[in-house]
Amino acid sequence: MDKALDPVTLEVLRNALPAIANEMAADLQRTSYNMMIYEVRDFCTALVGVDGELLCQNVGGVSHFVADLGVIITDGMKVYGKDGFEPGDAIIMNHQAVAGQHLNNIVIYMPYFFAGELMLFSMVRAHWIDVGGTSTGFGGGRDTVDPWQEGLQFNQLKIYKGGKLDDTLYRMIRDNVRFPEASMGDLKSQIASCKLALRRVDELFQRYGKDTMRHGIARIFDETEAKCRNIVSGIKDGVYEAESFVEDHSAAGLDKIRIHAKVTVDHGHMIIDLSECAKERKRGLNSRTLAGARIAYKALTQPLAAVNEGSFRALDIVLPEGSIMMARHPAPMTGWSLVLPTVVDTVVTALAPAMPDRIPAAHHGVMGGASIVFFGNDPKTGKRFVTQSIEGAGWGGRPTEDGESGSVSICQGDVRNASIEGIEMKSPILVENRGYRADSGGAGRFRGGVGLEIRASSFVEGRWNMDRPARTLCPPWGLWGGKAGVTAEFFTRKPGENAYQPTYGFRLPMPPTTQVLLRTSGGGGWGDPLERDPDRVRFDVVEELVSREAASKLYGVVLREDLSLDEGATASLRREMQASPAAE
Repeated sequence: MDKALDPVTLEVLRNALPAIANEMAADLQRTSYNMMIYEVRDFCTALVGVDGELLCQNVGGVSHFVADLGVIITDGMKVYGKDGFEPGDAIIMNHQAVAGQHLNNIVIYMPYFFAGELMLFSMVRAHWIDVGGTSTGFGGGRDTVDPWQEGLQFNQLKIYKGGKLDDTLYRMIRDNVRFPEASMGDLKSQIASCKLALRRVDELFQRYGKDTMRHGIARIFDETEAKCRNIVSGIKDGVYEAESFVEDHSAAGLDKIRIHAKVTVDHGHMIIDLSECAKERKRGLNSRTLAGARIAYKALTQPLAAVNEGSFRALDIVLPEGSIMMARHPAPMTGWSLVLPTVVDTVVTALAPAMPDRIPAAHHGVMGGASIVFFGNDPKTGKRFVTQSIEGAGWGGRPTEDGESGSVSICQGDVRNASIEGIEMKSPILVENRGYRADSGGAGRFRGGVGLEIRASSFVEGRWNMDRPARTLCPPWGLWGGKAGVTAEFFTRKPGENAYQPTYGFRLPMPPTTQVLLRTSGGGGWGDPLERDPDRVRFDVVEELVSREAASKLYGVVLREDLSLDEGATASLRREMQASPAAE
């Protein structure tokens, strides 16, 4: 019998649903086989309603998945119909016509029934290390021409039907991926996580009943929407715009990919118009997602609150078909995530005049400042190996403090770099150094976060993925007089070479003892660098985040040989710099 929706019950449900997603995430992380899941955390877990409404997602789940879960359910309902699911079904999906991402991001979802009625789905999206084609690691680079080249496409296929494994489909997948132990292990882990969620959901339905659960979820959505509207109501009504770009280098030359955001605020309602962004490309730069706009809106409204469908009810997104972010199948999508972080930066920057006390400078704006991907065959074991890690970079300075250093992009939730110990235990590679990159953060009253410098060397022959930096001509910009962050650089040094050489490309064969040097970018600075507290500049020099030369040139701070602050010389230099500002 249904219980009344009293305030206590409502709070129990408000916290119980995200708790289920968090428990799913813990289960997935403990049982998965590949480092991208159990260490890097490139996944999300969620409960989604039958109409595609997001009930909850795990805390720290990959942010750019938030817009691309419900569309999979609504498509699945079109394929099978509400009566086409049964208990024990498990569906595998990554098809880009709907999922809109690179094929490595595999979705598994399962239906939940209460008293014979389909109520919702449990869902896991996780990054497999290989799905055939050119997919090893993070995909085959931007030169792919179609999704068939990228890898296997699963279009709403039931890997389990009524609890029974489709052995033919299972063997087909296993025989067409390079790392079947990892990929099939991850598949089983995802299914186990979904089953766990179904048990926990059933406990709630058995305790509170169908009507109470439905009323509670509806109330949670309504209250979340109201909170977001209230925050947006504090922004002055108006139309705000900003523009940036991401560059792509190909054999045909340099292509500047325009990003334009127009944000309209109207009495608590927000419209994010991305219709003037670049059109879809023939190279693997496309996606099909509303994630860029949704992530920006969530960051502006309730960045720390649990996410659900109510989080986006007061937001309209204008993103027409044929855009680089709403590309039409079969547009290639290996580099699907390239533009998303810059879209978020641009949307947020548009609102800087309306929210000067809240908006930060731009962060590094790429999915990981640099990615370590090295794979091949280990002659000692005779087995294939793959190393993957997403390395962080700098975030923009903020109105009250410096930007975060060595962090992944705003689109990646709780993703983190793989541990050095894990990399070296799993693969024939030595990580010689991972540390902060001095002078990479943009100067400002509040400094941009600094990037990382990573040096590694391989013991065996193998292939490296070295993606070209994407924001060198539009570096992480500063705000209110802050300077831009320094952009990324990637190098290799082969045996016998005396110097590092700039290196870009995918599946690049390299001999044993090749050395790799990755330098990730810093964030933009916030405010006039000459207004930065000299003691904070001195601290940065002591901590080797800023050089003595940069302290003098950018901040007007003079330090003695023992790194003590020369207050008189600093005051004099700053007066001189203020009187004769350097040309931009």
